[in-house]
Amino acid sequence: MPPTPPAGGQGVQDRLRTSDTARVSCLIMELRTLRYFVAVAEELHFGRAARRLHLSQPPLSRAIKHLEHDLGAVLLHRSPAGVALTDAGRVLLAEARVLLEHADRIRAKLARTTITVGLLGDHAAGLAEAFRRRHPHVEIRVRETDLTDPTCGLRTGQVDVALTRGPFDESGLKTLVLREDPVGAVLRRDDPLASMQRITTEDLAGRDWFQFPDGTDEIWRNYWNGGKPRTGPVVRAVQECVQSVLWNGSVGLAPLGHDLGELVVVPLADLPPSPVVVAWAEDGPLTRDFVETAAQVLSRRLTVTA
Repeated sequence: MPPTPPAGGQGVQDRLRTSDTARVSCLIMELRTLRYFVAVAEELHFGRAARRLHLSQPPLSRAIKHLEHDLGAVLLHRSPAGVALTDAGRVLLAEARVLLEHADRIRAKLARTTITVGLLGDHAAGLAEAFRRRHPHVEIRVRETDLTDPTCGLRTGQVDVALTRGPFDESGLKTLVLREDPVGAVLRRDDPLASMQRITTEDLAGRDWFQFPDGTDEIWRNYWNGGKPRTGPVVRAVQECVQSVLWNGSVGLAPLGHDLGELVVVPLADLPPSPVVVAWAEDGPLTRDFVETAAQVLSRRLTVTA
């Protein structure tokens, strides 16, 4: 049988401070895993950490177990009430914070010549051209996300700025509302409610609604569920939502004005509009300029009205 990993912090400290950089690399000290560990260590709860990272809990748990295996140390004491840091965990938390802070400083320097933009939806018409005119020598990296993370990777440091849709948990982020879009229920054309001029969420009570996976931002998921707990098929992408309605007759929501082919979007009278927002975490020069450009270009576009 393999030896049980030591729970003490000295082994981890020795590994982290070794001059053998190749060995450190072999210990899986890559930034994403460290960010996962820091989230669990700060929240002391896998479920809360998963929500903070916009992950489901199983892959987060596996990542931490792999980290413990590669380090040869137990980092967390697990119990039904949550988790507690071991001595090794406390050592790694301190070292990880230093490493991540250093990595963030490097990213900030690189941001002078590159910017990574997260996109959810098709809100960027005209913005790319306007931003390129202002910064012709800047490399613009684009990360398109699915419906499980409305921040497009902001919280995990994968993007500098996000052009997305709300509402979602904005804690720790800065946001600017560009416009607000009314929403409606996505229905098949043969649905009895499809010919209505306007309906309410109560008209849809008792039906299956498409669902976002566990670990998805609660504010975001609750809004697209019409403000109530629902049941139905789990989806991650827009096309999965469309196919769920088309094949299963599930109910979903979408902004008005979108062409969904064989489906119709019937305005909902009792749900507030969904804001299109630009969101960011750090005020780098390029990020600020992107926000200003987005405000100038996109806020001039007309909001679709019911």
